[in-house]
Amino acid sequence: MENTLYKKHFVLVHGSCHGAWCWYKLKPMIETAGHRVTVLDMAASGINPKNIDELQTLRDYSEPLIEFMKSVPDDQKVILVGHSYGGLNISVVMEMFPHKIHVAVFLAAFMPDSRHTPSFIFDEFTARLPPDYWLDTKFKSSGDPKETPTTFLFGPQFLSKLYRLSPVEDLELALTLVRPTSLFLNDLWRPETKLSKERYGSVRRVYVIAQKDEAIPPPFQWWMIQNDGVKEVRELKGSDHMAMFSVPKQLFHYLLEIARWP
Repeated sequence: MENTLYKKHFVLVHGSCHGAWCWYKLKPMIETAGHRVTVLDMAASGINPKNIDELQTLRDYSEPLIEFMKSVPDDQKVILVGHSYGGLNISVVMEMFPHKIHVAVFLAAFMPDSRHTPSFIFDEFTARLPPDYWLDTKFKSSGDPKETPTTFLFGPQFLSKLYRLSPVEDLELALTLVRPTSLFLNDLWRPETKLSKERYGSVRRVYVIAQKDEAIPPPFQWWMIQNDGVKEVRELKGSDHMAMFSVPKQLFHYLLEIARWP
């Protein structure tokens, strides 16, 4: 066990349609190494009681993380880990609480920059997608973009793409537990969602690439890294999009390395 002098507090944030349950392998590994771990369900995710139709904005969706960060004492810092769409959730609190964050880890995640609104990366992402990308994902819209954001739920075929190199038991878990969510694109186009270089940009960041990712392909992960000039990059060899399932030990060792950063 590591010296308590080096004990860090990790906050793990899941991606779209998932919940805190997706960290069940990684959480005990990090805790056994002597660190503290908090896993959170975003609003309308996991066992959070809200319904996706109640949420209008990214901040609504990020509310559990925002409330948690408010509770962190001003003299303490956490290591944020955002997976996939969770990169947007951690970006919100990086802007709000930069002084409470030791490092922000973008794990095969969408990573906005401080020059454009967050919608910019999704515009770039969708422009590169093949026509059949979404497979059996089910989309639902109220028909009025000003009222309710478009929601979606990953289908079995799309989940199989995400979990291509993960144990079949973990895919079965996801098939049982996924819930509808949204990208909140109507909100992310608004000028007031733009992140600042002074706050968001002041937080030390590391991007962790999933080498065999078919959901956010590695070339696009590299594009985001270069787009915002992130210097710290790690690569998970043989990882599908769900690195916490396909290569948990490799991911664990990277996070331990980051925990030792001064």
